[in-house]
Amino acid sequence: MKVQVARVGKPHGIRGEVTVQLFTDAPEERFAPGARLLLEPSAPLAPDGVVTVRRARWNKSVLVVALEQVHDRNGAETLRGARLFAEALDEDPESDEWYEHELVGLEVRTGAEDGSGPRIGVVTGLRTLPVQDLLEIRLDEDRREAVLPFVDEIVPVVDPEGGFVLVTPPPGLLELDRPDGTPEDAAPEDGAPGAGPAEGGR
Repeated sequence: MKVQVARVGKPHGIRGEVTVQLFTDAPEERFAPGARLLLEPSAPLAPDGVVTVRRARWNKSVLVVALEQVHDRNGAETLRGARLFAEALDEDPESDEWYEHELVGLEVRTGAEDGSGPRIGVVTGLRTLPVQDLLEIRLDEDRREAVLPFVDEIVPVVDPEGGFVLVTPPPGLLELDRPDGTPEDAAPEDGAPGAGPAEGGR
């Protein structure tokens, strides 16, 4: 089974290196010299849709990759935005890690752990970050994109067979990405009609 391990970013330097946005917890293995990766969409530099890693190095927190098929900045530019796939690694049956393709399309629900609670949206992506992964969702109410920390306290149930994830976000968390930056149920300012005592901060 193929899984996405990265997305190609902007060129780095003039010798054909590219930066990559990682979707894997094993970059040293995925981008070891000689590793072959599937490129989607394919490019003139790799008409068979396969690229080979020549070397990879860290530039602060960004992985910079040199590919056998790319020799200059112009070539690197043609790969920008392409996705890189590899064979799935052998998984620990007790592992609670998830690949993005396993999550995208799952309904986002609240309430009961069996998924019988109300649906609030759908999973659209997974951001793999050094400190904490983020679950990207599109909310049904206003079609707005939002993100949630992908941790057990906030996403306690992931059930691909049932077609859903259960989320228990703290009050106001899903409102942080509203265009005006203000939770829908935010208290009115002092002196505004209906204003009551301010609640304690969290």
